[in-house]
Amino acid sequence: MRIHRTYGALSAGVISISFAAVFIRLAGGAAASVAALRLIFSVLILLPFMIFSGSARRSILSLGRGEKWLLLLSGFFLALHFLSWIASLSLTGITSSIVFVTTSPIFIELYSVVVKKERTSARVWIGIGLAVAGSVILGGGNIAAGGESWKGDLLAVGGAFAVACYFIVGSRLRPRLPLLGYIFPVYGAAALFLVPASFLLGDGLTGLPARVYVYCLVMALVCQVAGHSLFNWALRKMNTTRVAMATLGEPIGTAMLAWMILR
Repeated sequence: MRIHRTYGALSAGVISISFAAVFIRLAGGAAASVAALRLIFSVLILLPFMIFSGSARRSILSLGRGEKWLLLLSGFFLALHFLSWIASLSLTGITSSIVFVTTSPIFIELYSVVVKKERTSARVWIGIGLAVAGSVILGGGNIAAGGESWKGDLLAVGGAFAVACYFIVGSRLRPRLPLLGYIFPVYGAAALFLVPASFLLGDGLTGLPARVYVYCLVMALVCQVAGHSLFNWALRKMNTTRVAMATLGEPIGTAMLAWMILR
């Protein structure tokens, strides 16, 4: 029953994050500004819960210095993921971007084998091989078509690497922290990295069209506070690679939503 609940949470998480690319396209803002607003709104949504959760605050204060640095590192990788991936959507198609950004399980599995010296079954290696082959075919097609699509593909792969690091760091912290005690400081750290980036690389955070704020708020609620948080909840329940592999459902959901909403 417990494993079914975990898979149900991951399924809900996949549905939630599948809206992200569509909301980003509808927002239409610069990548750094959209990423910063998404995390700022997420922190503001979670702030009342954090204020009234003494256990979450105590769990953070009980961490050692090294673990607090890991929280900051997790936030950095989350910020880098959004910055790279959202930027990719302005250079390549939604489907290509989502397919490449969900290659994170490859990086996580390689980390498990090379760094943690874990054994991997032949079935997993076959899956990784198919994923790499598909990415090469898709990327090769974009290169052959000319233009800047290949740059967007590379940015999406960078986003995949960053989110893989985010999951790996999170898997080390989640056993020590309740969900709120983990996501609030990590989302906050990501926002701290993205706010200056929004002024250096984007359009800042003020004076933007109203649609940018509206879609970033909806994205924060649906894709971040609901979607990403469900994946972080699952990190305490199952293997990191399995959690990341659930995101492979995102290209299907996003492609369907993009076809229905953006045509």
